[in-house]
Amino acid sequence: MFTRVLVANRGEIAVRVIRALHELDVEAVAVYSTADKDAQHVRMADHAVCVGPPAATDSYLRIPSVIAAANTTDCQAVHPGYGFLAENPLFVEACVDNDLVFVGPPADVMGTMGDKISAKQAMRAANVPIVPGTEEETSVAQARRAADEMGYPILLKASAGGGGKGMRLVTAAEDIEDAFGAAAAEAQAAFGDPRLYVEKAVSPARHVEIQVICDHHGNVLTLGERECSIQRRHQKLIEESPSAALTPEAREEMEAAAERACIAVGYRNAGTFEFLLGPDGSFYFIELNARLQVEHPVTELCTGIDIVREQLLVAAGERLSVVGRAPRRGHAIELRLNAEDPEHDFRPSPGRVERFQPAEGPGVRVDTFIESGSVIPPFYDSMIAKLIVWDGDRPSAIARAERALQETVIEGVPTTRDLALEVLASEPFRSGEYSTSTLEELRAVEV
Repeated sequence: MFTRVLVANRGEIAVRVIRALHELDVEAVAVYSTADKDAQHVRMADHAVCVGPPAATDSYLRIPSVIAAANTTDCQAVHPGYGFLAENPLFVEACVDNDLVFVGPPADVMGTMGDKISAKQAMRAANVPIVPGTEEETSVAQARRAADEMGYPILLKASAGGGGKGMRLVTAAEDIEDAFGAAAAEAQAAFGDPRLYVEKAVSPARHVEIQVICDHHGNVLTLGERECSIQRRHQKLIEESPSAALTPEAREEMEAAAERACIAVGYRNAGTFEFLLGPDGSFYFIELNARLQVEHPVTELCTGIDIVREQLLVAAGERLSVVGRAPRRGHAIELRLNAEDPEHDFRPSPGRVERFQPAEGPGVRVDTFIESGSVIPPFYDSMIAKLIVWDGDRPSAIARAERALQETVIEGVPTTRDLALEVLASEPFRSGEYSTSTLEELRAVEV
């Protein structure tokens, strides 16, 4: 095992990784921007290095600065968390060039699977179902022809990146040209890559993902699914496991597909295969997140497996202690608490948290980096905490989630706490009969 690891991130995920390192008796080195000089992850780390001014492009995303921080503190490995440089093959190569172990997949695998066009081709070769659509970079004319053949609605999607950036739903032929231009411009601004491709829009659809961990000895572990269909603007707000939409047979088919994919592409470390689940029970690969996911605690609570610890052990060359299908029990729900104002189109709401009192009690976990008096800077992602609950079955988990949300106090900035309570109380969520459009539909009824 390593003796010192750099954590190339901030916020709650940096805190999460530092805790795992300390439990393994490994020293943690934090990096921080000047906006985060008083942040919790900086105070928790054994060493900390400032990597630049507040803007992420000048600090957390500057590969030379992050690598220099690792080298000057004699680190042996780098854990990227999620976001920032976590899925950047150039960063992985820079780590390797500087004799640093990257806690994640190899650069070539990340490059292949990070490009959605090449990822779809690889999945087709591995006999993994993919959404009907174009197989390569697509022009406006090609998109129009594909839409005419498949029928509307279609999705225009960025080849690089994710998080809903560079994506447009097109429901009619007369809208395709404007939508294509807007999606390409957004993709260029977000990822420096304007390439788009076309997918048939599956509707109503559910977003279900499979967590995997692979070691360097050819072993694959699948850890079940997470249902991630409660979303706003293609970004997840609530996740749960198991999914109410999957039969045991469908779950096994989906996990087997993820396992085939891992073997086919030579995947290593933790990753998540994301699928669309259609109303007829058919599922289709949409992307691989070649990193740790925000919602990984859901799986940890259902399996009892510490995914971050496993990441570090696998990166150090150790074998998985469990292979095949991970055992699982009960039901877990994660609620993302964002510093956003749902009443004003989810506008980010940076500022000072005057009072923070997290929920406690049996089956409740809170992953966060804030405390009373913390300042939420305007430069980064708006998520400030994750509330995760576990209980023996879904109704009990929902009741526990409601109780924990009601106990959670965040004063000083608007948050999504009350919205989460509304969703949990809604008939679609309680019944388990919801889709990726449910939140939008619920908000439309309120208006």
